[in-house]
Amino acid sequence: MKKKRILMITIIFCLLVPPTIFADVEVNDDKTLSPYFLVKSDDPALDQLPLLETSAAVDIAGVIADVKVKQVYKNDGDRVIEAIYVFPASTRAAVYGMKMTIGERTIIAKIEEKEEARQQYEQAKEEGKTASLLEQQRPNVFQMNVANILPGDTIIVELNYTELLVPEDGVYSFIYPTVVGPRYSNLPESEAPPGEEWIENPYLHEGEAPPYTFDIGVNVSAGLPIQEMVCTSHEVDIDYEGKSYGVVKLAKSEKHGGNRDFILNYRLAGGQIESGLLLFEGEEENFFLLMLQPPERVTSEDIPPREYIFIMDVSGSMHGFPINISKAVLRDLIGNLRPSDKFNLMLFAGASEVMAQNSVPATEENVKRAIDIIDNQRGGGGTEILPALQKALNLSRSPGSSRSVVIVTDGYVRVEKEAFDLIRENLGDANMFAFGIGSSVNRFLIEGIAHVGMGEPFIITDENKAPAQADKFRKYIQSPVLTQIKADFEGFDTYDVEPISIPDVLAERPIIIFGKYNGEPKGEIKVTGYHGDDEYSEVVKVADSKPMDNNSALKYLWARHKITLLSDYNSISSTDELKEEITDLGLQYNLLTQYTSFVAIDSEVRTDGQATTVKQPLPLPQGVSDYAVGGKMAMQRTMAAPISPDMAFAEVEKPATEPHVLQPRFKVTIDKLKTKDGLSEDDVRSFLESRLGVIQRCYYKALSTDASLEGKLELEFKIDSTGVITDLKILSNKLNKQLADCVLDEFKKMSYPPDSAIETMVTVTFKFEK
Repeated sequence: MKKKRILMITIIFCLLVPPTIFADVEVNDDKTLSPYFLVKSDDPALDQLPLLETSAAVDIAGVIADVKVKQVYKNDGDRVIEAIYVFPASTRAAVYGMKMTIGERTIIAKIEEKEEARQQYEQAKEEGKTASLLEQQRPNVFQMNVANILPGDTIIVELNYTELLVPEDGVYSFIYPTVVGPRYSNLPESEAPPGEEWIENPYLHEGEAPPYTFDIGVNVSAGLPIQEMVCTSHEVDIDYEGKSYGVVKLAKSEKHGGNRDFILNYRLAGGQIESGLLLFEGEEENFFLLMLQPPERVTSEDIPPREYIFIMDVSGSMHGFPINISKAVLRDLIGNLRPSDKFNLMLFAGASEVMAQNSVPATEENVKRAIDIIDNQRGGGGTEILPALQKALNLSRSPGSSRSVVIVTDGYVRVEKEAFDLIRENLGDANMFAFGIGSSVNRFLIEGIAHVGMGEPFIITDENKAPAQADKFRKYIQSPVLTQIKADFEGFDTYDVEPISIPDVLAERPIIIFGKYNGEPKGEIKVTGYHGDDEYSEVVKVADSKPMDNNSALKYLWARHKITLLSDYNSISSTDELKEEITDLGLQYNLLTQYTSFVAIDSEVRTDGQATTVKQPLPLPQGVSDYAVGGKMAMQRTMAAPISPDMAFAEVEKPATEPHVLQPRFKVTIDKLKTKDGLSEDDVRSFLESRLGVIQRCYYKALSTDASLEGKLELEFKIDSTGVITDLKILSNKLNKQLADCVLDEFKKMSYPPDSAIETMVTVTFKFEK
């Protein structure tokens, strides 16, 4: 009797395990530090979505952007809450101020050492005071804590930052990141240090709109006539108030557009560049910034043979839209290699695999083999980037050729510094180029890899832009703009000049030098180098520029650059002296750093200090599938696809901790697809494949009531010019009404990327099979 009772309990448990049916499940008691999907509470008294709106007001004057970020929190529940919101920023942002507004009261935040700010915040929370705390978790990831938000409260927190805009190929870009993508982590939760807890954050499912509204406005005062201005990421309205002044406003239809980077590009008339010397005289220190445009690129006919190592991320977060962009760029890069070049290909997810033991010649046969391997990838599993980098960097070198390593990834990992250290210590005389793929990539990782790897970063948000970026990469490799650069200061008393040594200029962008000076601004700055085989020299007369009060941001920009440099050293060899120097810079210049934080505390005691902590759920970045949430956990919660098993690779490396791959017992595929006018079938297929995760969830729900359910569902719909899906209807249903209705509901939430949308009629048949 006892045995029967135990058996019944086991059967019931197996039937209730959510959310996916697997043939096998590995149980691991040591939970990893991972993002997770939001589980909605049944308690109506608890407000799980405290962030009401987020917006940004941007003023660009010349080459300096000043940004005011506004976050509005509202408690619509009946319980006192503490809200935690993780959000991104530019990797170049110098955050110099914060304030909190409660009703008629405004509290200006103070900059404090990180531990001291946290202690003050926690004490205020326990005392029942409303308080806010801004911490830096990564140079491009911040965390806002707001304690003791009372029922009915509306609390506004504003922060200010500035950044330098550096044009490339004559184009200025202002980028405002809006969402932090989920970070893969294999770190056990029990071993996670306090600074890594932000990774364990709730996310909405793919296709779900942000639960808060988003707005942004940009005023551009270029100083020179603006030739053109375009936003490539969102629908905007642009008005010109004079030849050199433009006003950009977000369209009302984009109020839920906070799931991808806001990208504004503009070009000055005649391709001009705002270059020259900027000066600022402070009460105690004087600062300068020199931006000098190098000559145009010289095309070299004598290009030595090169060796390329291509590393492709095929993890779960790359599934669908991102991996299709990766395929496009790698097909272009590998397909255009010269016969004299050699190359190798590595794929990585939870494990890493290489195409050959040693790099192979770029023959037609080898190129076709590599492209076939790339085309067979779908994306699934964890993101074990460190073993992949180690393996790639340890591959034997081809004699007589220069090596370039190219990594293609969205960067959704927590091990940025470990990756930088690994590259710095193992790269040798090679250089590394990073291609960031997707609508909201981890720019800290992508830019950092290129920085420590003496290469360049590329960000691709649209498959159609892959060929242009690949062509730009080839130009960088073949003909650097300027090499062996030196700067001499004659009669200009400077100190704390950065950078100490100026790296080669690969892209067509200005040389940037900044620092401090004593006394009168006089003398000259002489910059020399080599432009192809010719010598280059440029002299700037300091007295031709005058100190300006509106250049006050130079002190923040200089300090931020210095902090970035010290942080690079600190990641190589962390010392108390480096930590103290970074801390002192943050305190002296009122800047947010890894060791300093902003804290604002209201003087009134408003509650008893018994607040429920709520982590603000984040939307998945546009184009990112549910596969992105959690590495190992995703294999148990979502459908994990291994690296294609039919690929004949030379070797396979699996970490000792890698779990066996779990195969789902059911799948959803696109059986037939037709488009009329507008978008190509490939474009629409890529879009729909990136959304298969939500349709799979519908299938799972339907299987819980009919375990034998299989069949096809044919739909027709229109994608309009803004990406909205309309005229949705069922043409044929060989399944059941529950599943069909669920799929229709999910389709109503979808939208095609608006920057590439064209009015298109689509007919698609989905195949559901076990």
